This record gives sequence, C-alpha cells and structure tokens, in this order.
Amino acid sequence: MTTRPTLLIFSGLPGVGKTTLARTAARGLRATYLRIDSIEQAIERALRETGRLTGDLGPAGYMAAYALAREALLLGQSVVADSVNPIELTRAAWREVAQDAAAPCVDVEVVCSDPAEHKRRVETRVPDIPGMIPPTWRQVCERRYEPWGRPRIVIETAGRTPEDCAAELRAKLGSA
Repeated sequence: MTTRPTLLIFSGLPGVGKTTLARTAARGLRATYLRIDSIEQAIERALRETGRLTGDLGPAGYMAAYALAREALLLGQSVVADSVNPIELTRAAWREVAQDAAAPCVDVEVVCSDPAEHKRRVETRVPDIPGMIPPTWRQVCERRYEPWGRPRIVIETAGRTPEDCAAELRAKLGSA
C-alpha cells in the first residue's frame, strides 16, 4: 500500500469479524480509526443527557464519521472506517469523502459464510461500548444489506483466525 493517506472502508454485517479486522488494520497503518457504533453511542448519550433525544438518530453517526474522516485525510492521516454500510448510499458517501480529500479509498467487505458460526458470534458477543445493546441474531438476519455492484476486497472469516484474516488483508492491500 502506498504512503498516501488512504481511506479503508470496512463493511459487513454485525458479528462477521469486521471490527476485529478493522482495528488490526488501523493499528498496523497507524491510521485514524472511526467506528460508527462508538460515534452513535456518544451522540445518543449526549442527546439523552441534555434531554434532546427525540427518536432515532438516523444518519447522524455516519454524517459525523464522514466529517471526521475527511478532516483526518486532509491532515495527511489514513483512516479506517468501521461500519455495517448496508446500502450503496452509505458506501458511495464514504467514497465521496475520499474523493473530496483527493485520497484513494479501498472497500473491504468482511463476511462469515458459515451461518452457525456467524450466529454463535452474534449470540456470544460482549458489548465493548458502554450502553450499546448488540443486535440479536434475528435482527442481523432481518437487516437490509444490499448486494455489492462494485469491486472490493472480500475477507472471509468463517473457520479462520483473526491473524489469518489480517494477513490476507495485508496481502490484498499490498497488491491493490
């Protein structure tokens, strides 16, 4: 991978191993790490404490993350964005952030094709963000997740260690 500031856009359903892989990539690249779950929880907590939370946050977490990513890229820092990105609209918005900052971007989709393993991961997940309630297996299965129509790096995590997945990602980024 080049030394130019780059936006790595991690996408995938909850429980596929996306956050584990994104954190590893961020550490290895010494990149700014933006996790939508953390941003949304912070916004929700602030609005709840001020009595201004009136319903669903909508796209607030994504909008905040786009702004933070753009600023980091403009400062010359690579960014690892960690979010479900279930629809083309959010995926395109991340790419637009990179374009606005004149930075390259790479889409990375993390998948777990073994339903039993994926279910086990979702059901045994321990939240690492205060106040966050992880989705149930049913919610993950019912989640809207649009198919991809663009090239991307796909990392399969079923039956593999996080270290093996990270090594595969490094190899694929090196050849990208």
